[in-house]
Parts: sequence; structure tokens; C-alpha cells
Amino acid sequence: MLRIEELKPNLTVTGIIPNAVVRILAVETMGESCSVVYRSPDGQLGDRMVFRTDEAGLSLAEAERPWAFTASGDDFKLGLEAYRISLAHLFDPMMAVHASDVEPLPHQLTAVYESMLPMQPLRFVLADDPGAGKTVMAGLLIRELNMRADAQRVLIVAPGGLVEQWHDELFEKFGMSFTIFSREHIELAHSSNPFDEYDFLIARLDQLSRSDDLLEKLKASHWDLIVVDEAHKLSASFSGKDIKRTKRFQLGEQLRAITRHFLLMTATPHNGKEEDFRLFMSLLDPDRFGGKLKGDANSRVDVSDLMRRMVKEDLRRFDGSHLFPERWAYTVPYPLSGKEQELYDAVTDYVRNEMNKAERMVDGARRGSIGFALTSLQRRLASSPEAIYQSLTRRHKKLQDKLEKLDNPTLSEPGGARSLALPSSLVQALPENIWEADESLNSEDFENMEEKLADEASAAENRQELQAEITLL
Repeated sequence: MLRIEELKPNLTVTGIIPNAVVRILAVETMGESCSVVYRSPDGQLGDRMVFRTDEAGLSLAEAERPWAFTASGDDFKLGLEAYRISLAHLFDPMMAVHASDVEPLPHQLTAVYESMLPMQPLRFVLADDPGAGKTVMAGLLIRELNMRADAQRVLIVAPGGLVEQWHDELFEKFGMSFTIFSREHIELAHSSNPFDEYDFLIARLDQLSRSDDLLEKLKASHWDLIVVDEAHKLSASFSGKDIKRTKRFQLGEQLRAITRHFLLMTATPHNGKEEDFRLFMSLLDPDRFGGKLKGDANSRVDVSDLMRRMVKEDLRRFDGSHLFPERWAYTVPYPLSGKEQELYDAVTDYVRNEMNKAERMVDGARRGSIGFALTSLQRRLASSPEAIYQSLTRRHKKLQDKLEKLDNPTLSEPGGARSLALPSSLVQALPENIWEADESLNSEDFENMEEKLADEASAAENRQELQAEITLL
């Protein structure tokens, strides 16, 4: 800071005019102020009054040569180190490994650096067995692409129960801070589209697939890399010549359209039906796998360029030893007592009989609910005699209540026969795929849903069938 009394001719000063260094030619002091005549860098003359309040912005300008080496050496070294790190991948092809808190195994390195990174753009299914460390592979890929400036915006889509695990592992092992998407982000978004405001985001699979509003917002965004965990949930199937697309599959098609790199991760890519597998692979390449396969429907397609699958028996450490011990699977039989066998046979016959009735139903949603409920009874049968006793007792009471509503018009719902159906509130709460409800719902919601279905879901379609089932129970 310069005081007014220190201003004199031939000084080079900053603060007289904005963002420029001037040379003072003359100074006339006037008490608490002074009149200054100066020459600006472009040679123009000027003058202005300088007051005591201007002193804080005045300072001497140091004359420096254009290419002088008089700057701070520490600042220069810091800038040079930052530039070196930005180019490190050119000299260290596995920079993400050295910049992360992981010790990758051979199959993880080959997946990232041999199978996925060379693909531009990336369209790939990582289908290694459970326990192979697919999250570590995805983290290395994200880190490597980010350091190469090829993934500045990353979206991870995972089942609800896995988002916290993704968030923690990416931060602890790779130092990457992701945001878990929630409804609050919609309300707080300045642009009304939260997908444009976060570069590193983790979203729940069903939260996106079930909301048309979120899908529209997602459609308007663009990402460098999208990773989908448990990607086998993005399923579709053929119904005759038509394709039956689930909401999750439609989400997968939309994700493919808004990203440069697209990675699907699943330990079970194939459900045994070749046509369904082709539809799943169409998420990566609709031109190659779209449409129904002509000729032999069971003929397998070559997907070695788009998918890698390694089973546990093939996973090894660097010293060549097996990563997992050899597996031996066998059944251990045990005898039931006479009464246990009688209970087991009676419940099994009841479940089998009701299953056969459900299979003849046209309503696929109700058929699935009944099948799920009956399967729940079998699980409780295997749990303990008390568990199956309580379940059958509650079921008997619920079905008896349905029968009373049918017999009493004042208790029945409009239409009468609709009393045989599940309550509308329960139907609306059911997930799209009820057999995967344990993964899409938290444990408490899943138990409540399972209990209600086991109590109320029935294949009876009229009063006589309902009475017969109650008698059997």
C-alpha cells in the first residue's frame, strides 16, 4: 500500500486506473488528497484526484523482463507437477491402479486394460461370476477414463440396496465422491433438471424406471459413461412376434441413447433362453441383435467382442494359485418323522393344486402374485411347524373374511366378485417383477408384502372355489 505522501514523479504504480500500470508524471498535494498526472501503457496522458480512501489499492509495480526467471520456484514446480499428472496416463498405462487404494487381481486388470479401455466407444457386458470384484473393475475404469479426460460425467444405476455400497467403495478405494440421487435433488435443482447439475451421480434402478417425469429429465441429459449394476434386470421377452419390454428394459434403451460409454454388469446375463439373451444384448447393439432370430431359435450368437465372462474356477492370483477353493456340490438327505412327512405332503399338495389353478389364469399379474404367495408358504414350511401353522391360520381367517364379504352385500365392494381380488392398495405397491421384490424393496417392506400376499392371494374365482379352499385349509 502506498500513502499519498509517497507518490512522486517517475514511479510506476498500480491502482491509479483499473488493471493497468501507469507512470506518474506530476503530483500536486492538496491536504488529504492529491492531483496525479500520469501516462498509461498505451501512451495516453491522464489525470485524476487520489484520496486517502484510495491508498489501500495503490502499490508500486515491479518492472520485470518479459522472460525473466524471477517468479516463485515453488509455484512453478506445483504447476509443472499438475501438468505432469494430467499426462501421466501417456507414460503409465495403469495410472488408475497406482492412484487408487486397491490391489487388483490379474482378471481385473485384463478386464479393464485389455477388454474395456481399448473399446471406443465402450459397449460391453462384464459378466464375471459373483465374487470376482466387478465393482473394483468398474471403479478402475471410471478412474482411468476420468484421468484421461474421457469421463467427466458418470452415472451409475444400481438396485436400491446397492447404492450405498457403490457410494462408499468409490470414495474409500478410488477417492471419487459421488452423489446418491433422491427426490430432494429434484426440488433443489436450480435448472429443474438435477441430472444436468451433478457430474458424478448414483441412481436407483426402479426409481428411474417407474417415473415418467424422471425419464423425461434423464432423456434431456448426456453422460460420458453410464454403468448399470445387476443389468440382467433390464429384461425383455418375445410374445409371439412382438417384444414385451419391461419398464426396466425401456430405461436401458434410454440410457444407451444418452451416453458415449455404456457398461452393463451382471453375473447372470443368460436366463437359458437365447431369444431373451439377444434382446438383452440389443441394449448394446440394436442393429446387430434387434428382432427375432430366424432359423434355429437355440443357435448361440458370438458375443465375445461385447461380453466377458469368467467363472470362479478360472480366477487366479498372480502366483497362479486359484482365487477360490474348489467347489463340491452335493445333497445331504435326512429323514422326516411320520407327522413331519404328513405335514410336508399336505402343504405340498395344497400348494401344487393352487399353483395349477393359477397357471390357467389370464391375468399375469394375479398369477404371479399367487405363485409368489404359495412359494412363501413352502419357505415357511421349511422354517418350522410353528411358522407354517401361523401362516395357514392367518390365511384361513383372511379367506373366511372374503367369503363373508361375498355373502353380505353391505360388506362387499362394488361388483361383488371383485372381493376375490387383492386389495387395490396392495396391488399398486407390488413391484414390476415380484420375484425380484427382495432386491427392489427394503427388508421391512418386503416382509410386509410377502405376509399380505401369503395371507390373501388366492386362485379361487368364485364362491364355491373359495369355500373349497377354506375347507381344505
